[in-house]
Amino acid sequence: MFLSTFHPAAEAAAALPAANRHLPIFRRCVDSDDPAVLVTRCVRPGAPLSGDWLLLLTGRRLVVTQDTRPLHRLRLHLNANLRHLSNVTWRLDLARPGIELAVTAIDGVRERFRMRLGDSDTVWRAESLLRESFTAKPVCV
Repeated sequence: MFLSTFHPAAEAAAALPAANRHLPIFRRCVDSDDPAVLVTRCVRPGAPLSGDWLLLLTGRRLVVTQDTRPLHRLRLHLNANLRHLSNVTWRLDLARPGIELAVTAIDGVRERFRMRLGDSDTVWRAESLLRESFTAKPVCV
């Protein structure tokens, strides 16, 4: 299921062909039955020249990879189960289409990523996906 949803999600956010280069890392981090929800390029607000970053949101995980400069080496930056993330917030920026996502990982480190999106429609779609993924689902008793 992951592979069948990865490419459409990356294409929707205009993250191809960079996403294909990061795919081997993502495949090691994500279960094959976990569908890709969002694949997008992003930057670190505090480190704009730190290389290219790619963010993958699945039904159960948030995975972020980095393509370092100048050697273009791929490395895993964050691989977390959504249940282990806390204080998840995001802020929309329609003037420069994007969303700034902030999460606190299980080790207490606060991570911030700015997703660069093509237009305001894509921003709203991505915001909807974030809301669905991070909003607590009611427990049936």
